[in-house]
Amino acid sequence: MVRTSLTPWERERGERMGAVLRAARGDRSMVEVAAAAGLSAETLRKIETGRAPTPAFFTVAALAGALGLSLDELATMVMPEEPEGSVVGGVSGVPGVPGVPGVPGVPGVSGACGVRGAPGAPGTSGASGVAA
Repeated sequence: MVRTSLTPWERERGERMGAVLRAARGDRSMVEVAAAAGLSAETLRKIETGRAPTPAFFTVAALAGALGLSLDELATMVMPEEPEGSVVGGVSGVPGVPGVPGVPGVPGVSGACGVRGAPGAPGTSGASGVAA
């Protein structure tokens, strides 16, 4: 599998996220916060230093929970200005978060998931609920 290079915007977003998480950690040790989030201290270190600028959603959610941040707060603090005229990810739908599609069934977030072939996705057959 070939991984595409990150854009400068994506690298900046990762560096901002690391700085925000580091500031939110305050005087708590890296080991303490990582353990509370179910991560290794090495993973947290990479995220905080920007060496892992695109951590998985559930990693970010776990860290936000361990630090007492909502995902909305974190997204607002992390998102750098988009380059003029660009569309990050090619879709929109979550108010204030460019490039993130809306999620059906989540209050305040409208739109279809846009994943073709997924059960319940527009234009496909299958269950209309969220897969387990």
